[in-house]
Amino acid sequence: MNDQSDSRAIHVLDVMGGDLHTIDGLATAAEAMATMQRLKISSLVVTRRHDDDELGLITVSDLAREVITRDRAPDRVNVYEIMSKPALTVRSSMLARYAVRLLVRFGVSRALVVDDAGAPRGLVTLRDLVLALTPE
Repeated sequence: MNDQSDSRAIHVLDVMGGDLHTIDGLATAAEAMATMQRLKISSLVVTRRHDDDELGLITVSDLAREVITRDRAPDRVNVYEIMSKPALTVRSSMLARYAVRLLVRFGVSRALVVDDAGAPRGLVTLRDLVLALTPE
């Protein structure tokens, strides 16, 4: 049997970081950069504008690609212009090995973790998932 037993199963919930930091889509790239610098983080969750909206995600890579390398003024670019939306999400109850497959398939380094009701609970990175699955 190749599958891990239930006692060894590692879920996204076991690996994810629980600290979620948010920003409004109307904030500027400069504000996003300052928040990331102050908190020493590399991504922010972009809040929903209304109940039918989806969550977004802005990362340091987005800022580098869309602002820095294009010589755009960070105080003149809004977060909504450069964020990923909808953010790729994984359920907290998903097995970590399936989350790895999903992130690799979409070529992303992180995903927003949601509970079964779709409420955001944290972030998980490909790095953290792979290292959690490393055999002892």
